[in-house]
Amino acid sequence: MTEVNNFEDKCIAEDSQILISTLKKRFEVHTYRHAGITWSDVLNRLENNDKALATLQAMEQTKGEPDVVGRDASTGELLFFDCSKETPKGRRKVCYDDAALKSRKKFPPEDSAVNMTEQMGIKLLDENQYRHLQQLEECDSRTSSWIRTPEKIRALGGALFCDRRYDTVFVYHNGADSYYGSRGFRGCLKV
Repeated sequence: MTEVNNFEDKCIAEDSQILISTLKKRFEVHTYRHAGITWSDVLNRLENNDKALATLQAMEQTKGEPDVVGRDASTGELLFFDCSKETPKGRRKVCYDDAALKSRKKFPPEDSAVNMTEQMGIKLLDENQYRHLQQLEECDSRTSSWIRTPEKIRALGGALFCDRRYDTVFVYHNGADSYYGSRGFRGCLKV
């Protein structure tokens, strides 16, 4: 039993080192995303933080390409956003939330964006966060991403999503139960 646990611990440690190496390379290539933040700042926040590493691993595995995009002004926490060029491939074809998923009787999707964010330990980007990401670099020119929807809109059956077309970021609405092959979601992790 001890040998198995040691083996599992070793695999987890190796996976964490691979993830940290991937994050470091991305951090170094895309310095414009995180002006004033050093890699040692990031590493200090990630070391011995298994929960954050597990969440970042889930973001990475679903093709989100997480990277640091700034700090939370009130807490000083580092902000990791999904920075993939298009909405993450491993998170597409989902409706907005579980209520929408349960209400869809015909051809329901496999999951919802809100449920997946909860499982992964992230939050859906809100409109301001999405626009911040788009100021750093253009994304979602062929796809779209669900964003956190105000309760008033959601209570009426709708949900919001964004994309970039014609060099402009658009915010749209759709029925929360809708889903498309090119629509997914982006998330935020505070560390």
